[in-house]
Amino acid sequence: MGKRLRTQRRGKGSVYKAPSHRYKAEVKYPKFSKGQGKVETLEHDPARSAPLAMVRFENGEKVYMIACESLAIGQTVQIGAEIPVEVGNVLPVGNIPEGTSIFNVEMQPGDGGKLVRACGGSATVVSHGATTRISLPSGVFKSINNHCKATIGKVAGSGRKDIPIAKAGKKANMLRSKSRVYPRTSGVAMNPVDHPHGGGGHQHVGKPSTVSKHAWPGRKVGNIAPKKKKKRK
Repeated sequence: MGKRLRTQRRGKGSVYKAPSHRYKAEVKYPKFSKGQGKVETLEHDPARSAPLAMVRFENGEKVYMIACESLAIGQTVQIGAEIPVEVGNVLPVGNIPEGTSIFNVEMQPGDGGKLVRACGGSATVVSHGATTRISLPSGVFKSINNHCKATIGKVAGSGRKDIPIAKAGKKANMLRSKSRVYPRTSGVAMNPVDHPHGGGGHQHVGKPSTVSKHAWPGRKVGNIAPKKKKKRK
């Protein structure tokens, strides 16, 4: 009888759950639609690749926001529709000129920001109409409501991936903070008793790598219930 697969072990949770106890704060836009605040601190958050800026607004509310490039302690940040289009300010996308770089974009008005939040990322406002069309870092175009908020600029920390890891221990500690598995052994390098892709005279899957979502747990590895490769128009 074979062993339990890595995917089965991870599905049970335990040590592979998101390390929410390490999260600095929930990063969302404040509920008020207009205000002005000052950046008090720039902080590291183990839960994300981008640094956070702690902004205290005039009403006394303290809000954690994703820091943009060139943001400094003591800088003023504004939220509203009729404010200058400057780096760090938050405006509805319908009020942002075409060609402007933005990040932390809401998908629905009031959801706090869902798109383009990783370090070094930025989207571009392409056109305005009944909705606003933006170009995401992946190159995909997306139409969103004109009232969705976005921050002007580019997410800070863009050079993170340029730093060499250099040794395995650093990689292990880096992925441990996100509850990832390291090192990861491929299925074809295992024995047949350990993985459905294991065994054989040389490393190959040996059977179709596409698996039905109704397959039994010990077989459910590879491309599970793959969809069409063609992108929707």
